[in-house]
Amino acid sequence: MSNICELCGSEENLGDFLVDGANNKANLILCSTCRDQIENDSLDENYFNCLNDSMWSENSGVKVLTYRLLNSLGRQDLLDMMYLEDSEREWAEAGISNEEKLVYKDSNGVTLQVGDTVVITKDLDVKGTGFTAKRGTAVRNIGLVANDSQHIEGRVNGVKIHILTKFLKKS
Repeated sequence: MSNICELCGSEENLGDFLVDGANNKANLILCSTCRDQIENDSLDENYFNCLNDSMWSENSGVKVLTYRLLNSLGRQDLLDMMYLEDSEREWAEAGISNEEKLVYKDSNGVTLQVGDTVVITKDLDVKGTGFTAKRGTAVRNIGLVANDSQHIEGRVNGVKIHILTKFLKKS
C-alpha cells in the first residue's frame, strides 16, 4: 500500500478511492481532502494544482482520474498536454457525463476546437481597448473559455479577447 496520496502527495488521512468506467477499475490511495472534494463535486482549482504532476503518472488509474478532474475544472490547456493511450482515454471519457462536455459552435453550427482559425462576421467594439475588431478579421489558434460554450478567446491586434461564438465562423 502506498503511503502518500496519488494526486497531491499528502501523507495524512489516506483511504481507498475507486476509479471505474468502460469495464476498467482501479483502486487509488487518496487523502481525505482530495476524496471529499471529488465526492462532493466542489473542486478547488488552486488546491488541484497538484494535477500538473499527477497527469504524468505511469499509473493508468491516476491518469484517468486526473483527466476527469482537469475536464471538470475546465483546464483545457493541461488536457491538451496529457498523453493517454486509446484505452485510457476511453476509460476517462466513460466517467464524464455528457452534460459536462461543452460544445462550442460558430454562427453556422460548426463545432469549434482549440487551435482553430475563425473569422469575425460583424464589427465588434472591444471593451477596455480603443479599437474595433473588424468584420473579416481572422483569429488564429483560438482557445475555449472554460464553462461557457458561448465564448472563445483569441488575439486580435495583439490583444487577447473573449468573443461570442455567434459572431464567428470557422475558416
